[in-house]
Amino acid sequence: QVQLVESGGGLVQAGGSLSISCAASGSIFSINVMGWYRQPPGKQRELVATITSRGSTNYADSVKDRFTISRDNAKRTVYLQMNSLEPEDTAVYYCNADVHTGWRMNNYWGQGTQVTVSS
Repeated sequence: QVQLVESGGGLVQAGGSLSISCAASGSIFSINVMGWYRQPPGKQRELVATITSRGSTNYADSVKDRFTISRDNAKRTVYLQMNSLEPEDTAVYYCNADVHTGWRMNNYWGQGTQVTVSS
């Protein structure tokens, strides 16, 4: 079994910064793409950013130049540094990962961490 555990969410004022992280554990042979998604109140889940095992990144247009995704492969951890936060960034942020367990590749989700940006 594989677990993704997020941490670091909270309340921040508009214009502020916040960093969240997600650590993977369990029966892991390798991790391919890791990413962050978010679900604003009353809306569907949407992509925020992804990063491959080699460090190639992809961002949603709404967060480009404000958010930075990174990962530490040795720690099996992905990070999201969020700067210049806006009230529209308020959402539950979910970690996602494509994990090879040695038998098969599966996609996993974390439980989510709340990020609230006050105006």
